[in-house]
Amino acid sequence: MWKRKALKKKVRSSIRKSYWKMASVCFIIAVLTTAYPISTTFINLQTAPGPQLSDTAFAPDHPNSEVISQTISFFMEGAPLSGLSGSTAANISRLIIDLHSTNISAFFTVLRAVNTFLTDSPGMAALLVAAGVVFAFLYQIFISNILQVGEKRFFLEIRSYRQTPVSKIFFLFRLCCLVHPAWVMFCRSVFQTLWNLTVIGGVIKYYEYIMIPFILAENPKISRRDAFFLSKQLTQHNKWKLFLLDLSFAGWKLLSILTLGFLDFVIVNPYMTGCYSELYLTLRRNYVLSRSPRYERLNDSYLEHVPSEDELLISKALYDDSQGPYTKTTYFAPEQYPMFLFSVQPPLRAVRSPVRPDRRYDLCSYILLFYSFSVFGWLLETLIYLIRDGAFVNNTYFFGPWLPMYGIFGILSLLLTKRLTRKPALVFFADFFIYSVLEYILNLISDLILGHPFHDYSEFFLNLNGRVYMGSSISFALLGCAFLYYLAPTWTDLFMKAGRSKRIALCIILCVLFAVDAALTIIVAFS
Repeated sequence: MWKRKALKKKVRSSIRKSYWKMASVCFIIAVLTTAYPISTTFINLQTAPGPQLSDTAFAPDHPNSEVISQTISFFMEGAPLSGLSGSTAANISRLIIDLHSTNISAFFTVLRAVNTFLTDSPGMAALLVAAGVVFAFLYQIFISNILQVGEKRFFLEIRSYRQTPVSKIFFLFRLCCLVHPAWVMFCRSVFQTLWNLTVIGGVIKYYEYIMIPFILAENPKISRRDAFFLSKQLTQHNKWKLFLLDLSFAGWKLLSILTLGFLDFVIVNPYMTGCYSELYLTLRRNYVLSRSPRYERLNDSYLEHVPSEDELLISKALYDDSQGPYTKTTYFAPEQYPMFLFSVQPPLRAVRSPVRPDRRYDLCSYILLFYSFSVFGWLLETLIYLIRDGAFVNNTYFFGPWLPMYGIFGILSLLLTKRLTRKPALVFFADFFIYSVLEYILNLISDLILGHPFHDYSEFFLNLNGRVYMGSSISFALLGCAFLYYLAPTWTDLFMKAGRSKRIALCIILCVLFAVDAALTIIVAFS
């Protein structure tokens, strides 16, 4: 048996001890997945109706409500959202749709593809739209769903292991265990969508499937049948209580909407996810103790039983290296889950020495990283446009495939935040500030010289003189963390393998190409 008040009391105690980590995890998940659509409302809020004019990949070109309205208008006269333009009913409908949907979504990518096929004749544009749909589905299946399982793993561990790192959300990527969890989560999404067509059945199945991500977080190798069976068993006779638990958060959700989703970031998401994690552990414990059918599939006893130092030493002495290579590269970190005892072990090829974000970089490394970040930015924005809009957009003023803004920001982030590597929260806020100042200065210079800024954010709610937009600043702050903690040290290790003479030659070639490209761009701009 479980009670809501006791459950929430435990979660509040846990949140007080690990608040910043929990909030950081939910923030990353909200930005990278479709799990918390309300959370990103205050970032993407548009102050003027109609298509947005911003030309950055991190800002949506059209709200999702407008995409739906356009699709409906192709099949019937007087679309509900567009035919009532400016009315209270239309505004409420748009708000509900935009609050509960995200910009990068397979569903809305399909709708954009339908709109494109109905308005344009088949051709290269149609192929790009089709490619965007494929990439959107792959992103949803192999990144978004996998990260949501990783989030559940983090919350299950942080309850007993206070030093659980935020990077735990990527644990399935590190284990190279993606295909099976992705398949189970995909089946869950498909079945849920089909049941939603019956309305009542959709609500019942929502609560029946709600424990599947937690089960996968505990045992990623579990079969699809077992995962669905155990989730059904854990929620049996508990669906009404789960509904009441959700209903108890209605006040928080209302406050979150009134704050345009900001409260979701700082309080609601960690609180709700923590409650469901505590609930899963309670239901799981009762199920295992009762020796109910297939209880042995819930095989991670260390989620609740924290081994002592003696137990760890004995376990390591008895550990069979043939079952996994972790004992060769890891140590017993205090108050962290002993991953070498986890039921799933990575292949030997996947186990590498940990990257060192505080490493030193020489001049050649900084030059190569500048161009690497620039090309990476171009590829990233091109892919985002392809997934979101089904269009190839060359979002650069240069002829070459690079965006120097990423390179400048990446190098500044490395130089100014390297001493903060042990405090990821400070790194994030520092990167947010660095990018905001950098973009404001560049847009101001562009406005003075060219008569218009590189990016115009004047139609967004959270902007500063139309030159800085919080959505882009948050996205780049996350990218800055990725640059510092993973991309920069990993790419530098690869560069070092080439030898000093080859690296110097590559630096010279890239500098010459960039100088020529910049000169041609300036000539074309002022001709």
